[in-house]
Amino acid sequence: MSVTVRVPAKVNVQLAVGPARPDGFHDLANVFLAVGLYDEVTATPADELRITCAGPDAAQVPLDRTNLAARAALALAERYGRPADVHLHIAKDIPVAGGMAGGSADGAGALLACDALWGTGASRQELLDICAELGSDVPFSLVGGAALGTGRGEKLQELPVGGAFHWVFAVADGGLSTPAVYREFDRLTPGAPAPEASPALLDALRAGDPAALAGTVSNDLQPAALSLFPALADTLKAGTEAGALAALVSGSGPTTAFLAEDAEAAERVATALRASGTCRAARPASSPAPGATVV
Repeated sequence: MSVTVRVPAKVNVQLAVGPARPDGFHDLANVFLAVGLYDEVTATPADELRITCAGPDAAQVPLDRTNLAARAALALAERYGRPADVHLHIAKDIPVAGGMAGGSADGAGALLACDALWGTGASRQELLDICAELGSDVPFSLVGGAALGTGRGEKLQELPVGGAFHWVFAVADGGLSTPAVYREFDRLTPGAPAPEASPALLDALRAGDPAALAGTVSNDLQPAALSLFPALADTLKAGTEAGALAALVSGSGPTTAFLAEDAEAAERVATALRASGTCRAARPASSPAPGATVV
């Protein structure tokens, strides 16, 4: 017997970042949209905890107990007093170290897969509590759709979305460390104000209006990501010149996200980005997408 869970990537249509807290985290107003790029995590009984991975850039994924999928299995096993005797296989399709919460997605996927495999019967709130212990983006990977994340991003308020939004994600040749990006943010932004969600952005999501959303997207980490990875500016320019309604760094980067008017426009932007020589790949995807789901 095995259980496979499909779990989506995310884009932050707003990432408002406050000053560093005493615990080292930052308060956020983080508007998440789940997008239709997915990893799949398969849990199979085993004699001990084991992680394997296949797919684009799988060699960059740690296969030890630092992997969020492994940590999820260990946390659930500890809570229910059982051994974490499971083989977790990750089929990657979300860019690795790309600011799209691929690792967090794998943690949420492994948690749901192990819960189903072991029959632990954990409530949704218990699963969300474990997700929050694992990392700031992990709860949203479980929930999917659209949500406002506050605190360090783990406190979620689900948001209504009035239609589909079409995106292109340009995968950079290289990665960025999230902690390094936050350190650069602190250096560049002393005295950052308390973060607040944009009412205009929430209205645009509710209306399903891509043009209105384009005028409101923002990412406070973008200057820091560009400071550490200046070539991203060329990618952003190429997507904008190809007709994207909006262009921004996704999360802590280095993946860049381009909002398009519709699916056809997204294909045109993706084709132009691939031809531009400013990125390694360009992937169209739509949002919102469902959260972690047993398949």
